[in-house]
Amino acid sequence: MSSESKNAASITEADIGTYAFEIDDYSSKIRNIGVGGFVRSDTFTVGGLDWAIRFYPNGIHEGSKQFVITTLELMSSNAEMMFPIQMRGSRTALEGVPESEGLNGLFKSCDATRYGLQKPAGVPRALLEVWRNLGWYLVNDRLRIQCELTVIRESLLFENIGEPEIEVPPCDMMEHFGNLLKEKKGVDVTFRVGGKDFEAHKIVLAARSPVFMAEFFGQMRESGTCCVTVEDMQPEVFGALLHFIYNDPLPDMGDLEGNDYREMMSHLLVAADRYALDRMKLVCQSIICKSLDVETVATTLALADQHNCDKLRAACIEFIASSKNMDAVAVTQGYADLKRMCPFVFIDLFERKSKLAKHR
Repeated sequence: MSSESKNAASITEADIGTYAFEIDDYSSKIRNIGVGGFVRSDTFTVGGLDWAIRFYPNGIHEGSKQFVITTLELMSSNAEMMFPIQMRGSRTALEGVPESEGLNGLFKSCDATRYGLQKPAGVPRALLEVWRNLGWYLVNDRLRIQCELTVIRESLLFENIGEPEIEVPPCDMMEHFGNLLKEKKGVDVTFRVGGKDFEAHKIVLAARSPVFMAEFFGQMRESGTCCVTVEDMQPEVFGALLHFIYNDPLPDMGDLEGNDYREMMSHLLVAADRYALDRMKLVCQSIICKSLDVETVATTLALADQHNCDKLRAACIEFIASSKNMDAVAVTQGYADLKRMCPFVFIDLFERKSKLAKHR
C-alpha cells in the first residue's frame, strides 16, 4: 500500500508491508541457543528494498542476555536513501486471549547504504516464558512474529532542487608522486646507501626536506651532482625514508615484529631528524611511544633526548616516574647508559617524580 503527501518542497511516500515470521521447534531447538545466536527469517520486500528479521532468544550480547530480542536487517546492498522505519510484532491471536503488544518496537534506519541491524525490540525472557506456559505466542511449539513494516521516503520536488552536485574524489596527489618514484621517470639523482642505489628526483626531495633543498639548490650545492653517497644509514631505512617523502605514510612493515620493528622505528626517527622531516619524525615518535616497556624505555629516552623529540621524551619520563616502573627500570642496562650519556635528563625525571608524589 502506498500514500503520498505533497507540499512546495517535497514528496513523502510511505510503503507499508506485512510479514509473518514463523519459528518452529522453539522450545526444543531455538530457546536454548547461546547469547548472540539468532535465527533469520526469509527475505521479504517492502518499499523496493529487501529485509529480514533476526530473532535472538538469549540476547545479542551479555548485557542483553535476559531479553528476547527482535531486530530488522536491511539485505539490499544498493540502497541509497535514509528513512525512518516502523515495525510492529504481535502474537498469534488465540480465542479468548486479549491482544498483547509485548514484541512491538520502533526501528529507525540510521544509514540504509550499508548492511546492518537496526534498533532492536525486546521483552524479558522471563515474561516470554510466562506467556509460553499460558499457551500465548506458541501453537504446537511454533513462535509467530507478525511484522508490519512502514518505509517512508522523502524526495525534493524538481523545481526546488538546488544547483547540481558533482562528487569530488579524495586528493590523490601523493599517489601520483608515489608512482613517480616507482616508475623512475625523470629521475636526476642517485643515492648510494650501503652498496645499494636509489634513484629519485631532486625537486621532489627539496620540496619535502629543507636539508635536501640546501643540498641541491642552496648556495653550497655541487653543480651537476647526480650521485650522492649516504653514510651511516641502512639501505632499508633510506628506502623507507624515500617512500615517506613520496607517499606521506610509512611503508608497510608487516614482516617486522617486536624488537626488530621497534629498532626500525628508532632508525627511521634518526633519519627523519637528519633530513628535517618533522611530520615523519612525529609519526615515528607516536609509534615508539605506544610500545614503551621497562626494558627499553631508558634507551628510548636517551634517543629522544639526543634528537630533540620533546613529546617522546616527556612520555618516557612519565613512564619511568610511575611508582610501579621506577625500580624495575633502574636495574636495566639502558638506565645505566642513560645516567652516563644524558645526566641532565635526570633533573626532569626527578622533578616529575616529585610532582607525582605530591599528588598522591
